Amino acid sequence: MRLKDKVALITGAGSGIGRETALLFAQEGAQVVACDLNETSGKAVVEAIEQSGGQAAFVKADVSKTADIKGAIDFAEATYGKLNVLFNNAGIFHANDGSVLETEEDIWELTINVNLKSVFLGCKYGIPALLRSGGGSIINTASFVAIVGAATPQIAYTASKGGVLAMTREIAVEFARQNIRANALCPGPVQTPLLDELLADPARRQRRLVHIPPGRFAQAPEIANAALFLASDESSFVNGSTFLVDGGITAAYVTPE
Repeated sequence: MRLKDKVALITGAGSGIGRETALLFAQEGAQVVACDLNETSGKAVVEAIEQSGGQAAFVKADVSKTADIKGAIDFAEATYGKLNVLFNNAGIFHANDGSVLETEEDIWELTINVNLKSVFLGCKYGIPALLRSGGGSIINTASFVAIVGAATPQIAYTASKGGVLAMTREIAVEFARQNIRANALCPGPVQTPLLDELLADPARRQRRLVHIPPGRFAQAPEIANAALFLASDESSFVNGSTFLVDGGITAAYVTPE
């Protein structure tokens, strides 16, 4: 098993990429701390893991709040004795996030707090725990839009993910000699209930699909498999990377010379 004897904390573990990653990590031998604001979905993924013979525990947290993140890290260490993998995955995409000219400040602040501040807090309180266990892997969910921008305006989301990418690089350099790796996982659009809701308009959906070379959205298990690689010792020399899992979107944006 690729994560045997490792303890992994995953934020946003109740749905989408977080849920699939929690299930996969547990299958690969990790003790999983599933962190989510939604208590029902968070506990459901823990129950699914336990029914499959894995080990997991749920902790409720608002990832934008210092006390909640610190409490989640403390909970992981208290429950399983250490922390080896930190997956800062929780994030939002607000329906009213659009052009810089139209997006209201409250939407901007909410998105930055959940998508960017939460990663800062996770690293601020998670890194000391990783150091206490002798090092480990940090995976921060960014996005392909941090590289190329979005096909349709979403200023707050794009800015938040750009911040995650830049912050991950700095953390990777600072802690590399202390046996901590940090990588930014950059998915393309992923087929989730949230995406279905946002792209309910067929025309809007097609505007997104036209930019994806395979002609489809990613599936959450495909992103979870990438996270598994970054969490495992197989990626021991992968650090500070922009780990794109986008079906070739960013390659298609490159202008030929």
